Amino acid sequence: MKRLLITGFEPFGGESINPSWEAVRLLPDTIGEITLHKLQIPTLFGSAAQTVIDAARELGPDAILCVGQAGGRSAVTPEYVGINLRHARIADNAGRQPQDEAIVPGGPAAYFATVPVRRMTDAVEAAGVPCTCSYSAGTFVCNELLYSLLHRFRDTDTMVGFIHVPYLPRQGSPSLLLDEMVRALSAAVSALWEA
Repeated sequence: MKRLLITGFEPFGGESINPSWEAVRLLPDTIGEITLHKLQIPTLFGSAAQTVIDAARELGPDAILCVGQAGGRSAVTPEYVGINLRHARIADNAGRQPQDEAIVPGGPAAYFATVPVRRMTDAVEAAGVPCTCSYSAGTFVCNELLYSLLHRFRDTDTMVGFIHVPYLPRQGSPSLLLDEMVRALSAAVSALWEA
């Protein structure tokens, strides 16, 4: 069995719910030959990545897939790249709002995700959920998490990826239903390794 560490965020920005965690927590414990280890993480600069790194140290996962909320997007969007930049339009849940800071001073400008982004995108579309590749994870905690994990697990066998999901209908528009998000994530997980 492959081991997947899959994460979703706590609510932030005045929201009472975060669809990333709501979808992750509803995933089954196994998908095919993959065992899922689910983790809710804080929407905090620094702490989000450290929480995942600490959990990965204990678990030794074959892959880490993080999920975040992207209000304004109408499709599920696997991310292709994390960039070495923190620049917050809003504060995180501790009130921190960094501006134009490097995540890893002197680190590479960017890292490409090491999960099969296109194969995952195709699998989600085949499951009947709107999905498109994204080339910007933004500059908030989601991007910091993706970049930090790619930096930490570079030159290892642990794959790292990130998927953004839209709002739930109760949060605004555009949106997706929760069961669509669960179906999308299940399809993406199934596509992590070639059958």
